[in-house]
Amino acid sequence: MQITRQADYALRAIYYLAQLGPNQRAATSEIAEQQNIPPSFLAKIISQLSIAGLIHTSRGARGGVSLAKPPHEITVLEVVEAIDGPIMLNECTQSPDACPFGENCALRPLWCDAKSELVERLRRATFANVAATSAAG
Repeated sequence: MQITRQADYALRAIYYLAQLGPNQRAATSEIAEQQNIPPSFLAKIISQLSIAGLIHTSRGARGGVSLAKPPHEITVLEVVEAIDGPIMLNECTQSPDACPFGENCALRPLWCDAKSELVERLRRATFANVAATSAAG
């Protein structure tokens, strides 16, 4: 599994916002510069994150982007899925009918277990955890 570049940029943007103080805003140009994200690409990402309810955006002189909830309530899984959709290691994990062997496929349990473990790990990884790990390292 490889997340898209767009999801990677979204994770970087949320991480940057998580490092700001509560209710602090950042201009998209600041996020783009600090996280090495092309500004035009970031605009689309910001829109998707806003629709997903992960960030708030406001225009004007005092505008900018801020987290919609505290960093400990935002998971890596939420951000990835907001951009890339549900995580799938193999299409059979969503639908056994996608495989000619269906429920009798010897590899399907492996794919399903691996997907479950990855999803759970990303669900447990909040941006408060990520920021704390980064500060400690």
